[in-house]
Amino acid sequence: MIRVLATDGIEKSAIAKLESKGIEVVEKFYEPDVLGEELKNYEVVVVRSATKVREPIIDKALEDGRLQLIIRGGVGVDNIDVAYAKSKGLTVANTPNASSASVAELAIAHMFAVARYIHIANHTMREGKWNKKHYEGSELAGKTLGLIGFGRIGQETAKRALALGMNVIYTDLAGAKEGVKDCKFVSFDEVLSQADFISLHIPGNKDKSPVIGAAEFAKMKDGVFVINTARGGVVSEDDLIIALDSGKVKAAALDVFAEEPTKNEKIYTHDKISLTPHIGAATGEAQERIGEEIVQIILKHFNL
Repeated sequence: MIRVLATDGIEKSAIAKLESKGIEVVEKFYEPDVLGEELKNYEVVVVRSATKVREPIIDKALEDGRLQLIIRGGVGVDNIDVAYAKSKGLTVANTPNASSASVAELAIAHMFAVARYIHIANHTMREGKWNKKHYEGSELAGKTLGLIGFGRIGQETAKRALALGMNVIYTDLAGAKEGVKDCKFVSFDEVLSQADFISLHIPGNKDKSPVIGAAEFAKMKDGVFVINTARGGVVSEDDLIIALDSGKVKAAALDVFAEEPTKNEKIYTHDKISLTPHIGAATGEAQERIGEEIVQIILKHFNL
């Protein structure tokens, strides 16, 4: 029997479909020091963002083990040592289409939150405060949105921004995208200097260094809004605090953090930051799509 270990959970409908094909699915999280040993008993491991599949785990799993397939339920695969896994004969797959719309909608939601002070007004209202005169916000229409990274999520974000009347510019390591209407490709520095809102949609640097730090903040417009629903560490949290306190950045929104759950008190107590706990893909619709993609990847791999 083919066995699947889902370390960070999996949609119930996906489990039912796999079990109908005679595949056993086990949902259980293992710490890194025991995960490799446990994986010897499975052909497939399905992970989300919490589980990291690094070289020592891969080596241990392949010691007389059965592992064939690693699936990341989501877009980014930076929590998996992909090249090493493939060099050892493993197949690595992800679900790049499933959560794009959900993450894009969260990015837009955060833009509204910071532009109209929703994040802080919601809090102060619960304290019995009526700070109406403090919350003169900004409209999104007519503003320039600069996207850093223009893959599936970046493009979905652009579609929604255009519908709101925003001007959209973008930069991407792959260059200008063909067939994209009403969005202008510019350099990285031009995004920094021209955008009123900057939203990141990139996997991050391989060496874990920030893409946005002090030098990049210095190039931005005064009063810019920064949104990160991509990866923790892409934006330097220390430099972001400095930029917020100086007024260079008017407000920021973060769904991802350098450490998760975040223990950075300066981040989670700052009244100019809109916060969510890494929920970009956390919609019922996205989870169903992720589950379905996982099922199809497994069935195709085993010719079922």
